[in-house]
Amino acid sequence: MIGRLNGVVLELRPPQVLLEVAGVGYEVDVPISDCAKFETLNSSITLYTHLVIREDAHSLFGFLTVQSRDSFRSLIKVSGVGPRIALALLSTLSLTELHLALQNGDVASLSRTPGIGKKLAERMLLELKGKFIFEPEFNSQNPMPNSVQTELSGIVIDVRNALSSLGYNDKEISSVMKQLPDTITDLSSGIREALKLLNKF
Repeated sequence: MIGRLNGVVLELRPPQVLLEVAGVGYEVDVPISDCAKFETLNSSITLYTHLVIREDAHSLFGFLTVQSRDSFRSLIKVSGVGPRIALALLSTLSLTELHLALQNGDVASLSRTPGIGKKLAERMLLELKGKFIFEPEFNSQNPMPNSVQTELSGIVIDVRNALSSLGYNDKEISSVMKQLPDTITDLSSGIREALKLLNKF
């Protein structure tokens, strides 16, 4: 099991990052909310990982904190919640929001994530009752890097692709893209603003 990687970001195509570690490039799927913190290429980051092995693929999922990784592991134990849905859930809700939703039986908040309907949300509440424990964790190993300027057209495409990977439909994505402020100049802020707008629906 690969549990932790420390390397340099070579490519960022949300929700996937190509991380070079000792000359080897690892393709790692990470929450969109974590992608928003990788503002520069060639920056060094540490990811806590979980390897999913299936007959047709080996998929590596990465997280900026141990808490996020452990939450992911708890989520995929729920019947009907696969790695992709768990990743989408951690992309649309912060750990605090997820903890509160599970603690308070908030089906509506859980159902905001594409792929999670009322029945699945209720199953999550039942199966994770008393098992999902979250304590805020300070992560000092991955400081926010400095922003870099990128082409607006490229940002729009990347944000659209990131939202599509989460399962949002074209209508939702188009509506959000129209509302993004003109001041967006980098991928991270574009993703953050898009998720905020989607959560208001």
